[in-house]
Amino acid sequence: MVSQMAITMTQLRSFLAVVETGSVTAAAEELYVTQPSVSAAVSALSKEVGADLTVRLGRSVEPSAAGKAFAPYAAHVIGLLDQGGRAAREAAGVAERELRIAAVTTAAEHIVPQLVQEFSARHPELALTLDVGNRQRVFREVAGHRVDAAVGGRPPADGQLSGEPFLDNPILLITAPGDPLAGRRSVPVEELGTRPWLLREPGSGTRAMTEEFLARHELQPRMLTMGSNGAIKQAARSGLGVSLQSRAATALELKNGLLGTISLREPLPNRQWFVLWPSTGPLREPVRQFLEFVTSPAAKRLVERSWVGEAA
Repeated sequence: MVSQMAITMTQLRSFLAVVETGSVTAAAEELYVTQPSVSAAVSALSKEVGADLTVRLGRSVEPSAAGKAFAPYAAHVIGLLDQGGRAAREAAGVAERELRIAAVTTAAEHIVPQLVQEFSARHPELALTLDVGNRQRVFREVAGHRVDAAVGGRPPADGQLSGEPFLDNPILLITAPGDPLAGRRSVPVEELGTRPWLLREPGSGTRAMTEEFLARHELQPRMLTMGSNGAIKQAARSGLGVSLQSRAATALELKNGLLGTISLREPLPNRQWFVLWPSTGPLREPVRQFLEFVTSPAAKRLVERSWVGEAA
């Protein structure tokens, strides 16, 4: 049992870079150091931890079972220290106050712009940044303290993220506007078993939701992967398949008759939008202010008004 570990920031950053890039060469390029220094840092870290943290598979390097278990802790340490340094510089008045926000793609397109605009108007002294990605990436960024808060779906059950729901996220089954099923009041989901289903890329929340929905009803249709919500809507409009999508992402097309919806006999998934933050570490004042704003009735009214205006 290791009673004390002499671990350095260089070792942690080198290990995380190898985990994220999949190779010592790419990690060295990312960190602007030599390959031998990265290899030496990871080897020294493994020695301190008491287990090999990486395994070589051909030309790539992957985290071992021990490395996968250790990586979240390493990310927490690096992230918390970076946040602490930023908080200290802000308190000393040598750096501007900053708030880093992330959002899943649908939220970034239809919810977050209104929230960020209003919050920025209320706090002009803050420098705001917005990072957009799929569910998997956003959750990883928040858990690693690389962003301060995020807007997305329900946080995972692993305890790394805290979250509070602030807005309903109704889900619709979209199709081409001329689809015969769109005119029926109640369609058994089995009738869609032979239809192609349009999905986002792996790591997307809507993809995971769709896969869970199909598995629950024991359907195995042909699935087509699209790279964006826009591509899915165009494909559905052209009759290439059906897709579960957020009402927020389809309001404009539905209002203009560019898409249709199918009313299923079975209930569609219930979803909510959450504001998310890391479960560990103190929250800086700008983060608290953002969380209070997003969960306020004023923020909810702001987003809902924008949806009405978009549909109109």
